Formats: sequence, C-alpha cells, structure tokens
Amino acid sequence: MVTLYLSQLQSLKKIFSILCFVSFFISNMNFLTHKLLNTEEIKNIKSEISKKDLDWENGKKTAGKQASLVKNNLQLKRETKVAQKLSSLIIKKMLKDDLIKSFTLPKKIHGGMFTKSIKGMRYGRHIDNAFMSSGRADLSFTLFLSEKCQYEGGELLIENINTENKFKLNIGELIIYPSTYLHSVKEVIYGERIVFIGWIESYVKSIEEREYFFDLDAGARTLLAKYGRSDELDLIFKSYSNFLRVLGD
Repeated sequence: MVTLYLSQLQSLKKIFSILCFVSFFISNMNFLTHKLLNTEEIKNIKSEISKKDLDWENGKKTAGKQASLVKNNLQLKRETKVAQKLSSLIIKKMLKDDLIKSFTLPKKIHGGMFTKSIKGMRYGRHIDNAFMSSGRADLSFTLFLSEKCQYEGGELLIENINTENKFKLNIGELIIYPSTYLHSVKEVIYGERIVFIGWIESYVKSIEEREYFFDLDAGARTLLAKYGRSDELDLIFKSYSNFLRVLGD
C-alpha cells in the first residue's frame, strides 16, 4: 500500500520528484492512500454538503441488482447543482495529481457521487459492476469527507485472496483500489459518514501491468530529478511510452 502526504513532500520536492519517494519501497501496489484535499478545499466542500436543503435519496437507486440487496445508505442526487459542482472540482483535482495519474493511468474518472451513512446504515459485501453507463470500472476510490472522530464504525473493508484490509482515513484523504475486489462498509454505530466515491477507467486494465508502469515512471522521474536529462533516461521514457502504446487501450 502506498501512503503519501503533501506535508512530507515539502522538504523533498527540491531534490526528488513526487514519485521517487514511493518508488522502490512498496511491496504491495494494489492500494493507494493519498491526501488529496487541502484545508481550504475541505472547508468549502463541507460547507456545501452540510446544508440542510440538499436532496439526499436512497442509495439503492444506483446499485446493481445484487448490490442493492445489501446497500443501505443515502446519496446526493447527481443532477443537483451542488453535486455537479463539487464532483467536477474533485475529479479535476485528481486528474492534476501526479501520483494519482502515475498509479492509475486514468483514461476517465466517472460515476462520482456523494454518499452519506448515519446510525444503523451499512453497505454489505459486494463487487462493483465491470461496466457502467459512464464507463468501465478498473479502479474504485473513496474520498473521506468526515472527521474520523465524528463517527464510529463505517470502515471500508477490502478483501483480496488472503487478507481483509480495513480503512478509515482522515478527512480529505482518499483510497484507490482495484474494482475487482470484494468490499463492504461496516455499520455506522453513531455519527455521520460522508464520502465521495467513483470509478476510474484506466488505459491499462491489468493491476500487474499498472504496477510495472508505476515503477518505471517513479524510477525515471527520480533519475531525472537527481541527475538531469541523459541519453539513457531518454531510452527509459521512450520504452515507457511505447509499452503504453502496446498494452494500453
């Protein structure tokens, strides 16, 4: 799992690229946790989604046939002006983020929605649909918009072959993970859990191949930051781009 905070990068940025900080020290590249929003952005979004006149609807309306059987939450109608404005802001921020771009190779970020869970609400074990009206789901993401201390429960559980990983991140942080994994949200015991969720259609479908591209990008950017441009580095960037042409879609 990769975890990177902007505060940690401030002192490193002059010497290393963003990606070199995480390049060769990661044993499991399936998850990315990352601080996306700054204090001012969090404040503005919280102010907008905390208004009392917002149109929250039953979350089952956008769930697939099987997922609807275990889904119990609320979601802000996508058609509302506030949902569209804030969704656009978050997605644009994600598409400008170097670490997210390198990790996901995003072709499209789609299907974004704000969801809310209060006491007694949960989302049972399910898997996201492979194809949606908005695009293919290669990666799923959850951006946490509630302070951890303001609710109990509500952890995101993600399963792979041998383990179950539990996530409850700080406000403004997001997690990106493969849409191929079973996952669930534990019941909220008290308080209110608000998140922004969505999906990423990547230029590269394979988890393993995306990891190769991430490592190549991280290594090349690190060498560029430390030693500057070279003929050898040009060959690495050339190979990266040409492999992407072969393996991407």
